[in-house]
Amino acid sequence: MTAATTTASPTSASPTPHQVWKRARGLLLAVLILAIGGITFAAVRSGDHHGRLDPRSADPFGSRAIAELLKDRGISVTVATTLDEATTAADPDTTLLVARPNLLTPWQQHRLRTTTAASAGRTVLIAPGPASVDELAPGVRAEPPGKVTERAPACTFPAARGAGTADMGGIRYTAEGLDTLACYPSGGLPALLVLKPSGRGDTVLLGSPDFLHNERLARHGNASLALRLLGSRPHVVWYLPSPADPSATRGDGRTGSGDRSGDGGRSEDSGGESSFLDLIPSGWIWGTLQLTLAAVLAAVWRARRLGPLVTERLPVAIRASESAEGRARLYRKANARDRAAASLRSATRTRVAPFIGVPSHGAHSPDVLLPALSARLTGPSVDRSTLLFGPPPTDDASLVLLADQLDALEREVRTS
Repeated sequence: MTAATTTASPTSASPTPHQVWKRARGLLLAVLILAIGGITFAAVRSGDHHGRLDPRSADPFGSRAIAELLKDRGISVTVATTLDEATTAADPDTTLLVARPNLLTPWQQHRLRTTTAASAGRTVLIAPGPASVDELAPGVRAEPPGKVTERAPACTFPAARGAGTADMGGIRYTAEGLDTLACYPSGGLPALLVLKPSGRGDTVLLGSPDFLHNERLARHGNASLALRLLGSRPHVVWYLPSPADPSATRGDGRTGSGDRSGDGGRSEDSGGESSFLDLIPSGWIWGTLQLTLAAVLAAVWRARRLGPLVTERLPVAIRASESAEGRARLYRKANARDRAAASLRSATRTRVAPFIGVPSHGAHSPDVLLPALSARLTGPSVDRSTLLFGPPPTDDASLVLLADQLDALEREVRTS
């Protein structure tokens, strides 16, 4: 006997390469469009995108608008990203704005405080928290934040009185035994506090940076307040603290002061160091969220039913007993006694209905099937309502008993 070499041939259920390409080309095209759009968007925005409260940023939460207004009035605006740059530029003719003082280490805070106290210039601290004010503004205590909303100045500070109402709130401050001006009260505590030392300089604590954002600058007296606070001297040094600053590793070696409750009272991190997410630019986070949403939408699109099921002839003949046995094994593997019982009862009701004169649409209605069945079978029997419409069995033995009883009922109907 010679051995015949058999080769596997594709069946009607096997997709051809052309079918695979037709199914996948839409998804590949969508991915390509997303990739090209993302690269183009990143290339266009890469030159102008900066962080929150950055005077170079035109984003809604940037501060480019106020920087341009200051420049139009002849006031220079210099961005400092390291402590050395900020302290070197501090002098009596300079306003030093510290965007996020809570990012500074205690050593950095001490050095900044020492330098600004000797410079006799103006220092503006944006939303310093409890661990920041202890070093940068001794004697001041940071209180829990309030809501940022339109508030009246309610003080004699010329910059606040001239600006009028502004979007203020956030962290509130108290100071006992110090010469201060308290403005824009929130819940009885000021959101703007001016410390007036004996020299020419002063320190301004702001509970929230919101009025400096591009999206809010045109509201109420926000622009006026910002210009009066930052434009009192011919130079503005805009200090943007960063964990990448070499001075952050000096002193006690920590990369953060432990308090991250700045930016209008929005707590970012309750730990002592910056978390991994804090070091990721916001653009990357939003980009990842957009790609995730696109992937979910693509999965939903590909998972939807494209049309009704089509009956195909199987490539081989399968015995009915094998099909029933295979389905039974699947039910048993999944412990789906409820589905198995429902299938047995439905099949029994469908088969006995023609013998008792019940139409097919009434075979599965207890109100139609049971009275006709009782009229046909007059002898004693099990509870037919529970047998045909009862709850699912609780174990395999009950399922087998149910199958036997359904067979007996069907035989009784056929022979009656």
